[in-house]
Amino acid sequence: MATYSKVALSAATTGVPIAVVAIASTGTTIHATGTSAIDEVWLYATNTDSAARTLTIQFGGTATLNQIQQVIPANSGLTLVIPGLILAPSGSALTVYAYASVASVVNISGYVNRVA
Repeated sequence: MATYSKVALSAATTGVPIAVVAIASTGTTIHATGTSAIDEVWLYATNTDSAARTLTIQFGGTATLNQIQQVIPANSGLTLVIPGLILAPSGSALTVYAYASVASVVNISGYVNRVA
């Protein structure tokens, strides 16, 4: 029988938000999966800047097909950017990265629902 657990993002094991310092690919590491468990990823972004900023999530890899872009409003609270999308590695780990149009103004918070 599968086990289900809520876990912190691998880059924020204490739950503290992750500053997106990268401004291009490969982005700041947000979460890396194991090699066999299924991870349901929930990510929220905040923007501490006085202007809206574009955030790019590289979901499971860095190819163009892995990129999800969203504009994060200025001085925003939590904006949902990844609504429980699934990463299901099959023998090798997958990684979620993020980069923004300006360094260190967008922060990522979230968690993973892991099914093993």
